[in-house]
Amino acid sequence: MAYDDIPKDIRDFLFYLDVVTGKSKKTIYEYYLDLRYYFKFLKALNNNSLSNIDNVDILDVDIEFIKKVTLEDTYQYLYHMKEDRKCSNRTLNRKCCSIRGFFKYLYNKTKKIDYNPMENLESSSLPRTLPKHLSLDECEKLLSSANDGNNSKRDFAILTLFLNCGMRLSELVGINLSDLGNDYLTITGKGNKQRNIYLNDACKDAINDYLAHERRHDNLTDDARKALFISNKGNRITRRRVQQVVEEHLKKCGLSDKKYSVHKLRHTAATLMYRYGNTDIRVIQEILGHENLGTTQIYTHVDSEQIKDAIDSNPVAAIKIKK
Repeated sequence: MAYDDIPKDIRDFLFYLDVVTGKSKKTIYEYYLDLRYYFKFLKALNNNSLSNIDNVDILDVDIEFIKKVTLEDTYQYLYHMKEDRKCSNRTLNRKCCSIRGFFKYLYNKTKKIDYNPMENLESSSLPRTLPKHLSLDECEKLLSSANDGNNSKRDFAILTLFLNCGMRLSELVGINLSDLGNDYLTITGKGNKQRNIYLNDACKDAINDYLAHERRHDNLTDDARKALFISNKGNRITRRRVQQVVEEHLKKCGLSDKKYSVHKLRHTAATLMYRYGNTDIRVIQEILGHENLGTTQIYTHVDSEQIKDAIDSNPVAAIKIKK
């Protein structure tokens, strides 16, 4: 995008996110939307015209205007987003992240401001929710649903990779044939960071079966010739098509009412690795490609069955009162 409706300082920040930090295009676009509306609000607040925020032109916002922004202004903006725009706490936290990142960039990188007024900007507290995941029985049902049809081997391979490797949707779609090794798969994650994922026998068998019997080689686009998974039209399979594949098989095996999704398959892989594989949390962090360990630690939760087993195994339980 040209980002020609925002001031140069914000535009430069977005380019910095792209070139230096390697943020994804989707993340950069979210920063763009957050900061554009944030400064529309601040300018409207400054002009006492909060009734028409969307139509405010911010191209004239310069560094002198930015220097006058206070923490109190930002909390007023967040209040507006919560009460008037009905944003959730999670959305508000993302907007806080955008604002903090921008002012940190101006203070630490460009030195255009003398102090960072957003250094103490606090995020909303979020209730800690456990990731929703499929049970082992549900995993078996889902994989068994891909046992017939024109694309059954492709779909089975897709489901197998999700449930065994815990990769992201974008990572699966981006897999090329050249990324396949004997026992490892090289995938490109967030920020174009590459990592190797070990392929167990289930993954290797599913991929080889698909390549040998179903993947077409004729009438492909240049990009599709490189891709592992392709569509019926001869293109690299799209993110939306993979989502549809998962949705179709969830419906086929009677799990469509559980609100499972592609991302829930990633949660499933991580949870099952931790629960049944006695896998160190740092190993799971490496497999999932999490930058921070704290993101991975949500998978260390225990369920009620584990709690029951732990209490039942307490040696004190063997002590009986003498009658």
